[in-house]
Amino acid sequence: MTAGGAREAPRTRPFASLARMLVLLAGLAAAGWLLRELGAAPGGAQAEDWVRRFGLERTLWGEGAFLLLATLAVAVGVPRQAAAFIGGYAFGPLTGGGLALLAQGLSCAADYGWARLVARGWAERRLAGRFGRRLRPLRDALAANPFGATLALRLLPVGNNLALNLLAGMAGIRAAAFFAASLLGYLPQTAVFALAGGGIAVERDAQLWLAGGLFVLSAAIGFALLRRVRAARALDEEG
Repeated sequence: MTAGGAREAPRTRPFASLARMLVLLAGLAAAGWLLRELGAAPGGAQAEDWVRRFGLERTLWGEGAFLLLATLAVAVGVPRQAAAFIGGYAFGPLTGGGLALLAQGLSCAADYGWARLVARGWAERRLAGRFGRRLRPLRDALAANPFGATLALRLLPVGNNLALNLLAGMAGIRAAAFFAASLLGYLPQTAVFALAGGGIAVERDAQLWLAGGLFVLSAAIGFALLRRVRAARALDEEG
């Protein structure tokens, strides 16, 4: 029995690797199709198209439809700011921003979980080679300070939300710290773009000015946190 089991184990490993590869390819294909169907950038025309196309009315059904669509869209690479803008445009800054923040959190968990379950072995091999030369410093910073580094990166006005989700999952960054920092870091820009979307919907100049001020403030906090994370890591390396 033991010997038989030992002989069977190597035969099952290739099938497990093949299954992971098929899931990986299926996920990428589905993401490409969804990105083409749901792709959007912050703007009044795109928001109006979503509202009309998917029937995003101020009802329980409309809010549920938006939550599902926004989660799928952000999970496959649509900018999270677009979801907040459309949410603010369709449902107002408070409700729309809250739904967009929930969608961003769900999409973050989906990306992280998919990458960790399916692509972690592949990523570890790539990060160990030349392919990971540019990603290893970021991976190391996240591993050393998951909460602080993630929060700083989320607050910055640049960066790719999907790429960070996938990198964190593939590198095995602590999930609790990563999710908590992501939700906190999502909040300022979600508020900014929900206010902007709501301001365009009702032509409120005050909301647009407030959104601009919050955007500058959140970016400044993000840069300051990133400098602190880098300085702390430099001190650790010297010590």
